[in-house]
This record gives sequence, C-alpha cells and structure tokens, in this order.
Amino acid sequence: MTRHRIISHLAQATHDVGYIFIEEMKTVFKDEGVIIFFFVVPLLYPLLYSWIYNNELVTDVPTVVVDDSHSFLSRKFIRKLDATQGVKVIACANSIEEAREFMRRQDCRGIVNIPKDFASNIYKGIQTHVSVFIDMSGMLYYKALAISTTDVSLAMGAEIQVMKMSNYTARDDELNTAPLTFESISLFNPATGYGSYLLPGVLMLIIQQTLLLGIGLSAGTARENNKYKKLATIEERYNGMYRIIFGKGLCYFLLYAIISSYILLVVPHIFGFIQIGLPNDIIGIVLPYVLACIFFGMTVSCLIRYRENVILFIVFTSVPLLFLSGILWPASAISGTWKAISYLFPSTFGVNGFVKINSMGATLQEVYPEYVALWIQTAVYFLIACFVYRREIKKSKKITITRLETIRKENQI
Repeated sequence: MTRHRIISHLAQATHDVGYIFIEEMKTVFKDEGVIIFFFVVPLLYPLLYSWIYNNELVTDVPTVVVDDSHSFLSRKFIRKLDATQGVKVIACANSIEEAREFMRRQDCRGIVNIPKDFASNIYKGIQTHVSVFIDMSGMLYYKALAISTTDVSLAMGAEIQVMKMSNYTARDDELNTAPLTFESISLFNPATGYGSYLLPGVLMLIIQQTLLLGIGLSAGTARENNKYKKLATIEERYNGMYRIIFGKGLCYFLLYAIISSYILLVVPHIFGFIQIGLPNDIIGIVLPYVLACIFFGMTVSCLIRYRENVILFIVFTSVPLLFLSGILWPASAISGTWKAISYLFPSTFGVNGFVKINSMGATLQEVYPEYVALWIQTAVYFLIACFVYRREIKKSKKITITRLETIRKENQI
C-alpha cells in the first residue's frame, strides 16, 4: 500500500506539473505583453544592436581645419590628416568662430587649429603645437580623431627630424628617429571595435531582462485575475509549491532554450562578431545562467502587484547592471558596496563567464568561479521562490477558509 501510494502520489504530482506547464504556456501565448518581451524584444533587439555596431569602427569623422599658418608644412599636415582612415576634412575655416558654427550645426565632429607660427617655429627648431577640439558626445569620434592627429604629428615629426640630420643611410635615419619601437596588439579584439567587446555582454543582459519582464508581467496578470490578488490560485492542482515551481520553470526554460540559442549563436554569426568559444563550454555557462534568471524572476515576481510595476523596475536597472558587470567599467574601479549588490544579479557572473568563453576562448574550467556562482544563485533563488509560493499558497488557503466560514455563517443566519 505504501509503495502504491508513493507511485500514485508521484504520478499525480507529475500530472499536475504537466498541467501547470500547459496552463503557463497558454498564459504566455495569450498575453500580448508577455509575447512582446518573450519573443518580439529578443528577436529584434539583438538585431538592432548588432546592426548599429556592425561597422565596429568609426571612419571618416567630419573635421574642419582652421589653418592660420597658410604654409607648405601646414597644407602638408592637412593632406596627411585627410588621408587617414579616421578623419575626413570637410572644410577649411577662416577662424575658430566659423569652425564653431560647423560644430553647432553638427556638420562636423572635430576642429583642428594650426597656429600662425606653425611653420616658422619648425624652421627655427622650436616646438610647435596643433590644437584639436573634439565632440565628446561620442567617444568613438574622439578615438578616431585623436589617434589620426597623433599619428600624423608623429610621422611629420620624424620627417622633420630626418631633414635636420646628415645621416648617410636610411637605417641611420630610422635609428635616430625611432631608437625604440613598439607594437600594439589588441588581444581578443583585433579590430579594436566597439561591438566585439560590448555586444556579448549586451546579449546576455537581454536574456535576463526580457525573462524578468515576461515572468513579472505573467505574475502581475495572475494577481489581477485572482479575486484575492494573490500569486497562487486556489485550484487543487496548484496546491504544491514544487509543482508550481517546476511547472512554470519548465515552461520558461524550454522557451528560453530556443531564444538563448538564437541570441547567442545565430545573431553573432549573422553579423560576423567574434565567436571562438566551444559550443559545449557556451552551453555549460548559459544553462545555469538561464536557470538562475528564471528562479530570480519568480522570486522577484512576489513583489509585483501590477503589470506596470515590473517594466519600471527592470528597465531602470538595465544600464546600471551593464556597468556593474564590469565590461563597460573596470570591475577594479567599482566600490565594494556596489560590487556586493552586483552579486545579487545573475547577469554579473553570466556576462563575465560568457565573454571569457565566447570572446577570449576560455574553457569552462577557466571560468569556474562564475560557473559555480551561477549554480549557487540557481539553488538560492529556487529555495526563495519555493518559500514565496508556499507563503502565497497558505495565504490563499487561509482566505478561502475564511471566506467559506463567512458564507456558512450567513447561510445559518
């Protein structure tokens, strides 16, 4: 009898999990808001971000030159600057005020001012200066213009130095102008592009934020549809917290197994972003990440009273979480308090682990701290979600019992 009862109980529990899974899947596809955050946003946002940053580098930054020198050397400097990949000289203004007008109309992103004594100082052997004014509203404009002007200045400086020497061979000129050479190698980002280092973290954050938004909207809908504004219904099949957690979690996991594959594998392949991680290692870090996000979302859903609340909360945290992950701002420069707060979110460990595997070629063993942290988050948030739903079930039962007693008393009267 005991064995029969255990088997019967497991069969009933499995049946209830399947029922909750099907009902949750129906809720997902019936709710327009959940559909938007579960399907439309993950489908379009990665394409939008990847398309914006697909060029990787900013080239031909429109620049206005103010040539107060009007000399052979100043014109040579302008020609060399215009020949670089990063700068395009669109006009030569007569004054700084005229160049500022170009900047005010946003026709240019930088101003190069060659002083009046540019050539005369060079011929006298006096150091001269070239002033560069850059639009800092976009860091990529600054990078392209600053590097281009620096390279031209160094090249012309070496040529001038050679002219003043009386060496016999080109090798002597080379040794005198550049006795110490260096070679800059960009590890894991050969093009030094913005998209190659930013997009992997953004794609991982999209998974977490859309998952939280969808689960939050579903929870808000459940509360609004529930007569007593509770997260758990009084239906008999929803009587066990584990059944609810496994049923809902299975629904979200199956959906995001497909969505995550599209976001992390298909989109980077379409736009040609760096992907040097092995598939098994990528799956290994994404699996606990998705599970941690699911249980974290189910835990946070206990705070969601209305559908609109989750949008305000999740959207507000998107940019801070991207900075706290350590890919936009160095983790060493983040204070201990904020670093501790960042450990509460799966994105912190998920983004770092995925970037190391996908962009730096690390193995799963080499991201062991992030891997373990994600499984710990999965376990912790699973237990908290169980506690939350258990409390909601007890409240629903209590309200139901109270309501039934009230009705019984009214009938007796």
